Amino acid sequence: MTLPVIPDSMRAVEIKKDGDQPLLVTGKVPIPEITTGEVLVRIRGAGVNRPDLMQVAGMYPPPPGASEIPGLELAGEIVACAPDVTDWNVGDRVCALVTGGGYAQYAAVPAAQCLPIPRGLGLIEAAGLPETFFTVWHNVFDKAALQNGETFLVHGGTSGIGTTAIQLAKAFGARVIATAGTEEKCQACCDLGADIAINYKTQDFVEEVKSATDGKGADVILDMVAGDYVSRNFKAAAMEGRIVIIAFLNGPKAETNFTPLLLKRLTLMGSTLRAQPIANKQAIANQLRTKVWPLIDTGKIRPVIFKTLPLAEAQAAHDILRGGAHVGKVVLEVP
Repeated sequence: MTLPVIPDSMRAVEIKKDGDQPLLVTGKVPIPEITTGEVLVRIRGAGVNRPDLMQVAGMYPPPPGASEIPGLELAGEIVACAPDVTDWNVGDRVCALVTGGGYAQYAAVPAAQCLPIPRGLGLIEAAGLPETFFTVWHNVFDKAALQNGETFLVHGGTSGIGTTAIQLAKAFGARVIATAGTEEKCQACCDLGADIAINYKTQDFVEEVKSATDGKGADVILDMVAGDYVSRNFKAAAMEGRIVIIAFLNGPKAETNFTPLLLKRLTLMGSTLRAQPIANKQAIANQLRTKVWPLIDTGKIRPVIFKTLPLAEAQAAHDILRGGAHVGKVVLEVP
């Protein structure tokens, strides 16, 4: 087999300042070097996520030692492997979760965080899988232990996380309730499998969840809003419900009455994936490969891609997410 020719430099998106405003610009940077346990991936697609927007705004810096280049997920072909990597070979097509570096032509990736491209998906579609699927599986199934027959409430049902959470929860037997901001988005949630979609701008999601569950409430709630939603989630949760907060679209501070937390014996959790050890991410990857990838292989679950843009238009991709009109993922196509 002829080994790929790896250049000395690559195109990558960097964060630059225009006065006080951070901007994404494409420039030339050195090819990253791989170390023990890593593979070098020639990237073809990179998913765009809200944590990337937070990084650009200076609110979510990469962990020590991680790439300063934005991008937490990617798909492409392996072009080099560290000597100790035995599970992957040069030429394998993979998608992967990374701590940074996705908005580029090449990335050094822990081999343990790679997954094969599911059958029937191209590299662009596969680039929209890792960040949302790792996040949803870890929080909804590992931490909150959603069970068959339980009621699951997800806020932001048409986000990348939301579209993934709806499909996964439904596939594993939960009753799914989603919130969204327009009737069109509510319909999109239902099209993906949600049993009920609540327009949070015209309806009170607490009352709607109570009504839909005969007063019981939701067993598991996945929240990306926080702020005033903290108190409302307490009210919408069932006895011994589990609430997981993974983002703060309404801000990281809340004034709340904790009495329902005690009286309902609720569990309130939070997590981020980026700084977790590779071993933790490997454990999630193994579960996804065993339990979820077969569902994607058969077409029961699919990534929802809203729009694909070239790498050089990363700023426009971020503007789409900031605008909030999207349904599903935005993916950068890497030349």
